[in-house]
Amino acid sequence: MNTGQMLITLAAMMLLSLVILRVTNTFLHTESSLLDSKFGVLGISLATSMMEEATGKAFDENSTNGTIPTLANLSVIGPDLGEKYADFDDFDDYDGLVKIDTTMPVATYKVECKISYVNPADLDKSSIINTWHKKLDVMVTTPASDDTVHLSTVYSYFYFR
Repeated sequence: MNTGQMLITLAAMMLLSLVILRVTNTFLHTESSLLDSKFGVLGISLATSMMEEATGKAFDENSTNGTIPTLANLSVIGPDLGEKYADFDDFDDYDGLVKIDTTMPVATYKVECKISYVNPADLDKSSIINTWHKKLDVMVTTPASDDTVHLSTVYSYFYFR
């Protein structure tokens, strides 16, 4: 082989190396995007399940026994003394709940709940007084992803005679 052929061979090897590097980089980026999507979908599923579970409960401790509550006698947000997650009987018991979910095959998820009274005029701000509207914020995180899934719902009490 002469010098010209060596240069052409060297250039071809460099070009092949660049193509292989580019294809491998694209595959890694695609796999990373797929995993982030998978973690996001599973996180949304967990958050939605928690919101549905909470909204399936009574609005307030004082509305569980068939009586009609007033704003003055609505209970303090949070679980009652001695009440555990499996025994929650009303919506605001989920305040402060931190649940570690290990049922997913790809990662462990941390589900955190926060409940607050809100004014319907501004649902982004907590109300310092009792209202007929409680907001649940659910945050789901996993060490396998940098993203946090944050979903919210408002649960309102309506009574008609």
